[in-house]
Amino acid sequence: MAEELTGGTCKPVVVQVEAPSDVRRAREAAFGLAGELGFAAIPREEIALAATELATNLIRHATRGAITVSASGAGAHRGILVESEDEGPGIADIERAMTDGYSTAGGLGMGLGTVNRLMDDLEIWPRAHGGLHIACHRWIRPSPEVVFERQLAVGVASRPHRLSQENGDAFLIKQWEANALVGVIDGLGHGPFAHRASSTARQYVETHFDQPLQKLFRGAGRACRATRGVVMALARFDFARKSILIANIGNVEVRLLNGVETTNPVLRRGIVGLNAPEAVVNEFPWGPKSILVMHSDGISSQWKWSDFESAAEQGLNCLAQRILQTLAKPEDDATVLVAGNAL
Repeated sequence: MAEELTGGTCKPVVVQVEAPSDVRRAREAAFGLAGELGFAAIPREEIALAATELATNLIRHATRGAITVSASGAGAHRGILVESEDEGPGIADIERAMTDGYSTAGGLGMGLGTVNRLMDDLEIWPRAHGGLHIACHRWIRPSPEVVFERQLAVGVASRPHRLSQENGDAFLIKQWEANALVGVIDGLGHGPFAHRASSTARQYVETHFDQPLQKLFRGAGRACRATRGVVMALARFDFARKSILIANIGNVEVRLLNGVETTNPVLRRGIVGLNAPEAVVNEFPWGPKSILVMHSDGISSQWKWSDFESAAEQGLNCLAQRILQTLAKPEDDATVLVAGNAL
C-alpha cells in the first residue's frame, strides 16, 4: 500500500492505466510528485522514466492496471514510492524478467531492468486474486557538493590480463559524511565480456551506494543477469559507530587486520548475476590501527601480513602496488584495494 510522508502535505496519486495516453499521465504524476518532494532535476527524470516503464508494462502484459505514486519515509530518510498493480497473468520467472533483452511480448525487454537500475529498491510479489504488485522506492540524497571530512584512506593497484587491454576487474570507493563504501568486483574470466560484467555491477553499486549491502548485492545481481556474472566483496564503514560491515560472494579475498590480529570474513560461494545466494553481512570493530585488504583471485592468497607491513609504512598506494607486483598471476586480471584511517 502507498505510504504517506510523515508530516507532509503530498497526497498519493493513483493513475488508472488502460491506454497509451495513461502512460503519459503516470509519468507526469511521478515527475510532479518528485518535484514537490524536493528531488533534483536528474532524479526526477529517472523516477518519471521508472513510472513510464511500469505503466508501459501494464498495457503490454496485463492490458490494464494502476500506478500509484506517493511520498515515503520521514526526516532524513524520505523519498518517493512508485507502485504498480494489475490483475494480469503474472510473471512465471520474476528474476529472469529483470534481464535486459528478455521479453514475452515482443518488446525490447528493458522495462524491469531499467526500473531496477533507476530506483533504490524493487520488490515484486503476486497478488492474492491474480496479477502482480510491484513496489519501488527512490530516496532523496544529500547534494554531492556537501563538504565533509574524509575519514578513510584508500590505495588501489589494478591491471588486466597480460593479453587483454580491458580489465575484467573493477573497484569502487565512495565516501559521504561519516560513512564509506569500498569494493572489489571480478567479472568471470577476462577480456571484454568480463569487463562488461564488472562494469555493470560497479555502476549499479555506485549509483545505490548508501543502500544496505544485501540490497546492493541483490540489485547488482539483477543488473548482471544479461552478463556472464561477477564475484564481489563490499565493505561499508560507519565511523561514528567505529564498525565495518562486510559481505562477500565468490572468491574475492578479504582480510581485516587489527594490530596483530587478522580476521578473514566467511565468504559465500556463488556468482552474482547467475546463482548467487543471499549475501550474508558480518560486522566487525574498526579501530585506529585497522587495515582492510581486498583482492581478486588474480592475486595469490598465500601471503602473510608480515611480508608487507614495511610497505604499509610508505602509504597505502605503495602497499597495494607491492602486493600486486609480488603476488599477481600472469594469466588473470589482478586488483588490490587496501583501506585504513586517514591521518
